[in-house]
Amino acid sequence: MADINIANNHNDDSNVGRKRLVVGAHYGLKDWMAQRVTAVIMVIYTATLLIAFLTGQNFSYEGWAGMFARQWFKLFSLVTLAGLFYHAWVGMRDIWMDYVKPVGLRLTLQIITIVWLVVCAAWAVQILWSV
Repeated sequence: MADINIANNHNDDSNVGRKRLVVGAHYGLKDWMAQRVTAVIMVIYTATLLIAFLTGQNFSYEGWAGMFARQWFKLFSLVTLAGLFYHAWVGMRDIWMDYVKPVGLRLTLQIITIVWLVVCAAWAVQILWSV
């Protein structure tokens, strides 16, 4: 029996097999699905803007401001932007985790990315609700 454990490397100190501790980029299906859902939301929003542009007659600032002044369109824009920011976060986080090996630098880049995305989100809310 001892020969099998040694041959298969299944002793208690092993970091391989069923008892392996998984750390790092193990987000998997949830983030993969979130990126697909946010991409679909962005496509629907882009199609809505394109249809509004192609069927509209008032291409002035007032026409666009009128479209963005509607409450449903503000909410739709906000949901789309939230999806865009989450989509960007997942992508950038994966890039930093895959290509930046020093932990301190990677953490710094992730914090800078989070701050940048939060500032962009706050700015987007300010713009949407000022129309």
